[in-house]
Amino acid sequence: MSTYDWIVLGGGVTGAALSYELAQKQFSVLLIEQHATLQGATRLSYGGIAYWSGTTDLTRQLCQAGWQRYPNLAAELGAEIHFRELDLLLTVAADRDPTAIASSYTDYAIPPRLLSVAEACELEPLLNPEAIAGAFTVRHGQVDPEAMTQAYQQAFVRSGGKIVIDSVMGLQRQNQRITGAIATQQIYTAANVVICAGGWSRALLAEAGLTVPLYFTHAELIETPPVDVQLRTLVMTAEMQRFQLEAQASTTDKEQQWQQPDTELSPFVLDAGAVQLANGSLRLGQISRVLSNPQAQVDAVASEAAIRTAVGQVLPSLQNLPGQWQQCLVAFSRDRLPLIGAVPETTGLYVFSGFSNPFAIVPPLAERFAEAASGQTDSILTQLSPARFATPVT
Repeated sequence: MSTYDWIVLGGGVTGAALSYELAQKQFSVLLIEQHATLQGATRLSYGGIAYWSGTTDLTRQLCQAGWQRYPNLAAELGAEIHFRELDLLLTVAADRDPTAIASSYTDYAIPPRLLSVAEACELEPLLNPEAIAGAFTVRHGQVDPEAMTQAYQQAFVRSGGKIVIDSVMGLQRQNQRITGAIATQQIYTAANVVICAGGWSRALLAEAGLTVPLYFTHAELIETPPVDVQLRTLVMTAEMQRFQLEAQASTTDKEQQWQQPDTELSPFVLDAGAVQLANGSLRLGQISRVLSNPQAQVDAVASEAAIRTAVGQVLPSLQNLPGQWQQCLVAFSRDRLPLIGAVPETTGLYVFSGFSNPFAIVPPLAERFAEAASGQTDSILTQLSPARFATPVT
């Protein structure tokens, strides 16, 4: 039985990028992914690169570093990722005042510009002018999330890494040291294990008796096949309720509710938006729910109808397109920064999860993680460590 330097749990964009960077540093790396075909939050992502959205020195630096990687990333990985830049439209509901909302964008590295209804509709002809009071716009990056993840995985294998398809049930441990992953096919052993399982990361940590302030929403959207309709921009709401929901659901007083089965911590929210990928398929969404059970069931028929109605108000021609309701888990942290680094009270266990802006900052942070694993000190990773939440959660 092989023992690896690193086992990476989760083959989405975070796990694939981190595996690749670790292999580039000549570590022996095993990537364990439960699905042979990409599933979950990465596959259903908009693939957006919000390089403009940094609001602090830290997030601005990370967004800029990530954006600088993209022009050459496809060549580095040896595969197409469908990288492009397009206009993001942040729509303002007809009963809201755009000028009042403008102040919420002033701290961004590149503040979005306010457009009139006519200007917004000129930029995106599919918009319903009667549904909006205006919109904000800023240039925005995008990749095909599946293509980018596959490119990272393929480059990882060419670098000497190994991928296995298996379902991880828990972590192997000896006292306080994590020594591997217990999966359905076998036990895999390593000097270090890093959890990159997105919304499932919390459940894996809980299985090992560990509580880390890492949470998840149940995200619901509609995925269409390639269609003839052409959406020129990426359309989202200017007042994103999802982030407010995450903040409300991750306060310290909510931790006990997270540990209770089948608990809804707050009412769900619906942020109407749409994006078209390079192959012509669309993502329409999204509903976000905070349910403590990662396997919770919801009414798919009602959810799909609600999404179609909300998107149809803003983009009428998209409302009745053929498509399927989809659900996935989306990880988040208490302060909208990812959790990266050693898990407290253990040895050999790390997390690399909770990204609110993954495609913008995963590439530089995966590289920094690998450099730190090689012995380099990194002040940025120190700021993202799970240890920053020093007060014990009870």
